[in-house]
Parts: sequence; C-alpha cells; structure tokens
Amino acid sequence: MLFLGELAALATAVCWSFTAIFFSFSGRLVGSQVVNRSRLIFALGFISLTHLLLEGTLLPFSAEPFRWGWLALSSILGLVLGDSFLFRAYATIGPRYSMLMMSAVPIVSTVMAWIFLGERVGPLEMIGILVTVAGIGWVVTEKQPGRTVVENKQYSWGLFFGFLGAVGQASNLIAAKFGLVNDYSTISATWIRIFVAILIMWGLAGLRGEVRPTIAQWRNKTAFRAIIGGTFVGPFLGIWMSLVAVQLTRVGIASTLMALPPVLLIPIGYVLYKERVSKRGVIGTIVAFAGVALIFLV
Repeated sequence: MLFLGELAALATAVCWSFTAIFFSFSGRLVGSQVVNRSRLIFALGFISLTHLLLEGTLLPFSAEPFRWGWLALSSILGLVLGDSFLFRAYATIGPRYSMLMMSAVPIVSTVMAWIFLGERVGPLEMIGILVTVAGIGWVVTEKQPGRTVVENKQYSWGLFFGFLGAVGQASNLIAAKFGLVNDYSTISATWIRIFVAILIMWGLAGLRGEVRPTIAQWRNKTAFRAIIGGTFVGPFLGIWMSLVAVQLTRVGIASTLMALPPVLLIPIGYVLYKERVSKRGVIGTIVAFAGVALIFLV
C-alpha cells in the first residue's frame, strides 16, 4: 500500500499525543517511575494477545539472536533510558513542552546517521536543522509570568530531561532499523523490545525494593485508568506503529512525522483543558516543524 509507512508514522504521532496527556496526568498522581514500570507490564499483555492472533504464538520463538541483540539495544536506548527521561519531563513541565523537546528527534537522528552510518548532510538539510533548533529555542525560552526561582529551576531540568529523551528515541530508531531487516514481523519486534525493557526496569525496581510500592499504587483508580489508557495508545499501538513506520519508510521521514505531537497537542490541550496558547508558542512550533520538514524534503 502506497505511503503505508508514512501513515503509520502519523498514527504514531496521534497515539503519542494522547499518551503524553494520560501519562502526564497519572505521573503527577503516582510518580513517573511507577507509570514507566506499570505501562510495560500492561503493554506486554496487549502485545502478547495480538501476537497470538497475528502470528499464532504468544511469544516470538523464531527471532534470530542478531535480532534480539539489535532490538534489545533499541529497547534499552528508547524504552528504558529515553522514556525514563521523557517521563521525568512529563511530570516536571507537562506534555506539550515535553513533546516539543521531542521534536528534536529528527535533528538528532540526522546527526547520528551522519556519524554512525556515513549519511551526508547537505546545505539545505543543515539550514533545516538550524531553523528547527531556532523554533524550539523560541518556544522553550518564553518567560512564564509569576514563576518562582524554584519553578524556573524545575522548568530548566524538565527541558533537559526532554532533550535526553529525544536522544534516546533517535538512537533507538537506528538500532531498531537493523533489527527489522528482511521484513521481520513488527509485532514480534515490539514484543521483544517491551520484554527486554520489563526485565531491566522491574529488575532494578526489585533491587531497590520498589516492586511492592509500585504495585500498591495501582489501587489509585484514577491513576490506574489513566495508565491503562496511555498504555493502550502508547506502548502498545504507538510503539507497534512506530516500528511499522521505521520498517516501511526512511528513518528520517518516519521520525519527522512522529515528531508531530507538539503541534497536535495545541488543539488537544485547548479543547480538553482550555489551555492558553501564546502566539509565541504557536509561531515557534510552526517554525520548528517547518525546519524539520525542510530537512527531509530535499
């Protein structure tokens, strides 16, 4: 089907927009680490059932060792490190600014592809990178009236966490590309990535004595419902669609389209929360994505 990869990337952007809202809300109720660990367990349940329906087995028994290696690396970079930083950003500065920082993913992907894969960056692409960085900087440096010194410090840390999340996501896409060669099943790849992340995240929780406290937070019904909703549209549908996109189109194009949540969150935030959006925020976001588009429309 024509543009299937691009459509999958757009679907991913929509999923991640709602994921940001669900997880920002639940993270403020029970903590970002609780949400980060919990969504992996619930996502594996959704993915295993889907794997049984599509592939005939609950587990991807046919995966070769090299796929496990690349997909495990992708999981560590994206689901463990990248998402941990992103969740901290959600809880600190909210979904829209967190996802705006994630719009740096195409830029970071371009730089990493140049370093590790030898892909050249042309003059027009470099202009696109500079325009995108300028747009992001224009938005994130906007002064917030009435903010205290402590709140300004938290805002700066939130932006930093968001950027580290972007680096994790960009590197995870490149690793995933190697694990998906020869048209490997994307639902099987999603299962492997989630499983590896569970082993690491829950293993660390066990060492810290945080397993029971994490499960205890599931009694918070409001947070639990938000975690389930965010898990379904994010770690289940979102990650699956992102791998479909990476497999069927170029990483740069996929990451560009998947970086759309900051734009999508503006109308969503206005409709759901009557959130005020400044002209500077709108203009900066438009400029940022104009630059992102310029990078890959050469």
